[in-house]
Amino acid sequence: MDSKTPNRLEQGGFLLFLALVSFALLIVVLPFFQPLLWAVLAAILFQPLYLWFLTRRRGHETQSALLTLVVILLAVVLPAMWIGSAVVDEAAQLFLAFREGEIDVAMYFSQVFSALPANIQASLDSAGFGNLGEVQERATAFVQASLGMIAQQALAIGGSVFGFVLGFAIALYVGFFLLRDGRAVAKNVLAALPFERSIADRLAERFLVLVRATIKGSVVVGLVQGALGAITFWIVGVPSVLLLGVIMAIASLLPAVGPAIVWVPAAIYLLATGAVWQGVVVIVSGVAVIGMIDNVLRPILVGRDTGIPDWLILVTTLGGIALFGLSGIVIGPLVAGLFLASWSILGEQRTATNV
Repeated sequence: MDSKTPNRLEQGGFLLFLALVSFALLIVVLPFFQPLLWAVLAAILFQPLYLWFLTRRRGHETQSALLTLVVILLAVVLPAMWIGSAVVDEAAQLFLAFREGEIDVAMYFSQVFSALPANIQASLDSAGFGNLGEVQERATAFVQASLGMIAQQALAIGGSVFGFVLGFAIALYVGFFLLRDGRAVAKNVLAALPFERSIADRLAERFLVLVRATIKGSVVVGLVQGALGAITFWIVGVPSVLLLGVIMAIASLLPAVGPAIVWVPAAIYLLATGAVWQGVVVIVSGVAVIGMIDNVLRPILVGRDTGIPDWLILVTTLGGIALFGLSGIVIGPLVAGLFLASWSILGEQRTATNV
């Protein structure tokens, strides 16, 4: 017994040191958490492309990783920067228009309100939405706050150009090594985890499924829906199409409602103001094209269900965005999926033990 005590003590001391040094590493890399996260996600998503290059350049892992990074830059990063810059410009112009009174919300509301049936007008009056001045004040305050938040984020990025460039460079640098050496790193991490290997493998598989489902099944589908919405609004002559398209892409993350939260009010306004064919085009596009994209693309891109209830996806996505910003779109559902998978494994183990 005495001979075992020092071994346990030494093991406990080493585990304590391991926990402390791991926590210290987390604190050190925390300022670059988002660049590292997106580097990991890019390495996972573009691993098939890297392997495709590698099959044609056998033995040239470095060249294959560099070619993959070039594709990521040209196909993803540069278009995202261009769209982001255009969206910020549109948001800033709308913000100034609202602040200077160039956009008369009361007039728009009056046109829509007068076109509604009498019973709906009475219901809106009783709910306090019949007062044009009050509605204008509420709508103006909401829109200014939303557009002002976009402008503040843009100023924050612009005011810290060095930090943005540094984070971007770190994401590229880490992404290169994860593309080239990611499979070996993953094997070492799984082997070092204090789990049974079968559990570690299941959690790793679940992690990859959730990343693919979140990025391909949510982000890609959202981008496609947002792009189709922007094209629709451009056809009917609605201004700020890029901004509305981005809002639709974000709204697509909301189960049940989705992009309809944007195109339905737009269609109502167009019909109420006499733009009949424009309103009909928006409705047809929203129902027959934008609304069907989710049912068509998601099974093709994801291939299988994530196993996460819609209400939990909604709550964790919104909570992730509140805590981590844009990265929360991925982090929220990922945490929810791993949570459900972990408890499912525990339930299976307890059932096996009882049997």
